[in-house]
Amino acid sequence: MPLRIAFDLDGVLADMESELVRQSERLFGDVATRRTRDEADAGPSAADPGDPAPGSPDAAPDFGPPAIRLNMTGRQQRRLWRHVESIENFWEGLDELEPGAIQRLAAIAIDRRWEIIFLTKRPDTKGATAQVQTQRWLEAKGFMLPSVFVVQGSRGRIASALGLDIVVDDRPENCLDVISDSKARAILVWRESEDRLPATAQRLGIGVVKSVAECLEILTQVESTTRGDVMSRVLRLLGLKDSAPI
Repeated sequence: MPLRIAFDLDGVLADMESELVRQSERLFGDVATRRTRDEADAGPSAADPGDPAPGSPDAAPDFGPPAIRLNMTGRQQRRLWRHVESIENFWEGLDELEPGAIQRLAAIAIDRRWEIIFLTKRPDTKGATAQVQTQRWLEAKGFMLPSVFVVQGSRGRIASALGLDIVVDDRPENCLDVISDSKARAILVWRESEDRLPATAQRLGIGVVKSVAECLEILTQVESTTRGDVMSRVLRLLGLKDSAPI
């Protein structure tokens, strides 16, 4: 049976962060610099007394790490996202994080008969819907007829509902959702230094790779006809044990 694999987009395949930096510099100048993940996790920078509480309807939206890893107040983040939503077909203008990775993924998927879907929580902007823009972007990068799901809920519940085998994501919390709420395995694409990697990632059964290229290299080493054997070999190649919790 073919593997069913989901790939997150922003931070895994698409370079949303660099484009958000460019747009923020247009709005605020060079004050909107990048922050480390630890600084971002500690909370908003340069707190603005007028910022609404996190989780309130007026709080800055959380569409991925780049949005909270810019050196801006919550008010600036909200202004940035309003600006992004006013740009026609914004999602079609992003660069590929690893040039050629999407085309390679498409070729491998055809050869191995993988079933690939793409998951994202992108908001709509002016122009086509986020789903259509994303489909056009993937096709332009070499993946024909992509299945794109614009989602907001738990990645684990989505993985369970769709019967996925593997979910590839760049956010540890999404990977934790996957292993907690589904039978799927999670692969974390971690491009930051290893000392910033959550210590519990591999202990919880989350596979960690440094790039999509490394992820594909591991997955393509698996040659088997049964799903159980495939998943066991994937786990071994990721340095995980079959007994890791799911």
